[in-house]
Amino acid sequence: MELQDALLTSQREEIDMIIEVESRIDANASFHRILLYAPPTSTSVQDDPRSCYREGSIFPSVRCGLEMAILNAIAAMKSSSLVNILHPGTAAEVEVPERSASIQICALIESNGSPEDVADIAATLVGEGFSTIKLKVRNLSQVARRPDPIEDARVIQEVRKKVGHRINLRADANRKWTYEEAVRFSSSVMNCDLQYIEEPVQDEDDIIKFCVQTGLPVALDETLGNITENPLKMLAKFTHSGVAAVVIKPSVVGGFENAALIARWAQQHGKMSVVSATFESSLGLSAYIQFSCYLELQNADVCRAMNKEPSPSIAHGLGTYRWLKEDTTFEHLNIHHNPDSGFMEASVDDAGHLVGKFQVNHNVILRNFTDEQVRRYQLRVDSEGFSVSFNVQEIGASAGNNVLVFLHGFLGTGEDWMPIMKAVSVSARCIAVDLPGHGRSKFQYFGIRKTAREPSLSIEVVANIVMTLIDNITPGKVTLVGYSMGARIALYMALRCTIKVEGAVVLSGSPGLKDMSARKFRRAKDDSRACSLIAHGLELFLDSWYAEELWNSLRDHPHFKKIVASRLQHDDIHTLAKVLSDSSIGRQLPLWEDLRHCKVPVLLIVGEKDEKFKRIAQEMFQEVNLGGRSTDHSVKICEIVEIPNCGHAVHLENPLPVISAIRQYLNKSKGV
Repeated sequence: MELQDALLTSQREEIDMIIEVESRIDANASFHRILLYAPPTSTSVQDDPRSCYREGSIFPSVRCGLEMAILNAIAAMKSSSLVNILHPGTAAEVEVPERSASIQICALIESNGSPEDVADIAATLVGEGFSTIKLKVRNLSQVARRPDPIEDARVIQEVRKKVGHRINLRADANRKWTYEEAVRFSSSVMNCDLQYIEEPVQDEDDIIKFCVQTGLPVALDETLGNITENPLKMLAKFTHSGVAAVVIKPSVVGGFENAALIARWAQQHGKMSVVSATFESSLGLSAYIQFSCYLELQNADVCRAMNKEPSPSIAHGLGTYRWLKEDTTFEHLNIHHNPDSGFMEASVDDAGHLVGKFQVNHNVILRNFTDEQVRRYQLRVDSEGFSVSFNVQEIGASAGNNVLVFLHGFLGTGEDWMPIMKAVSVSARCIAVDLPGHGRSKFQYFGIRKTAREPSLSIEVVANIVMTLIDNITPGKVTLVGYSMGARIALYMALRCTIKVEGAVVLSGSPGLKDMSARKFRRAKDDSRACSLIAHGLELFLDSWYAEELWNSLRDHPHFKKIVASRLQHDDIHTLAKVLSDSSIGRQLPLWEDLRHCKVPVLLIVGEKDEKFKRIAQEMFQEVNLGGRSTDHSVKICEIVEIPNCGHAVHLENPLPVISAIRQYLNKSKGV
């Protein structure tokens, strides 16, 4: 009702209204404000849509859903449809009358089984009326994985032989081939008349090179999902004619506005704009069907403006509806064989009706997800000369073998990770600990502190007791996620404890200082800081700490004062100071040589404004690539992700791209 009221007020008073959406990421801005104004999709082809682009601070899928809700609310208010709202002339179009408009649907096949089995499935789909089929080659399931791209090519060859050349065939490699593997595949399918292959190579910088060498048409997909700025700026390097299509997932690129921008660019450059789904329900697919119709109309507008012949209609990647065992709607999507056209199609009018009359089928809802309960407990670990009672926080399913352990930086706590853990916990068990001297963890010496020699709390010692803690929590392997000091601990464990650690996400981390004099200087500096912390107290120490250049970007964050206030909760100042001194990067033995022997996948995450750690990440990346090798050769051993609009504290300043990066890392390394 609030959305409807805002829309009515906006229309009546001819002013922009602001919809405030409460954030689910506590460490980010409290509210996301989205101005309601005419999207660039309504501008003429001569207008420059780049001026209308704006980056969002919410998940792309959330933005897409919000845009869908707003557009359909406007449509309901005007007794119209989403297509008519996006393209006001639709109802009056002579070429595409509203009630007869339909969208061709592309079928989707996973290439499991033998080439003959896949070909039989394709033939069945053709018999049902599908004229376009996409095959997922390079399947990731452990059972069906084909180690040789020539085996994937055999599937394409067999399918083409079975269905003939009147059927459009598309292939999707999902960036799983090296450049050399992709070229081998292409040499075997040259006579298969592929409409295109999606993302054949792992490195997007090799896409044009692949087009030039093989002549095989390519479509962009995952490349579009990695856009973090104006999409037109990134797309400028893909004007080559070998890039034949863009596969646009609105929920991945951030909604219909961004999708329309990308599609218009493609249409202006003579490329296909294919709308694709990520296993949405009938509600989402119905909106996509209407949006696909809009893109067909937009394409006609573009062709007229450029004095070009209209492009033929294309099949859109909405065949995922067949993969859902149950749906959230009572009324199912009407996708059928049209005897007049001979194509498998979806009615735009029926799709609009389903959205307008949508009702949730509560019979298929197994569980409503709200805030998942965080499990908190203390776990004691004894070491030589001391013990630590760790404060542990857990969220996510305890079953399964996908376990992430989060390690905070100096002055932080496990609570720093909670927004990210909640987002990732859908597919993983997430565990955060308060490191010694921090938060609610308790450090205790054995013997009398005044007389006994205090044991060290070096990075190596802390890593060992954290490893013991992890052994007590879970018997299997874990992936470590560490920030700053926690990143150094995570990296040390990933390089030295591969029996227990299967990967590491290193945020703003370093393997140590190479130069001995630099280490000596840093030891002295951190020892002085530790003395100052004990002498002047935590509050004055925080003022001095966060005044340093490293935190320039964090100081501009709207929650900076709240973040600093949370650092006052540490009770054991003596142990905190000891950690600062003992775990100083000046005392840590450098791990640069160890990087060359890295055996587990490592993701390096750095902030766009953190120049120092960007340079360190590049050096780490080069060192790992000199010798690091994963046991799974299909997985890149090391990658770098740069988080936009933030500095050193990436997980606090801009958590959404960090969440996305961690999810993509898990997808690649574990197939989550």
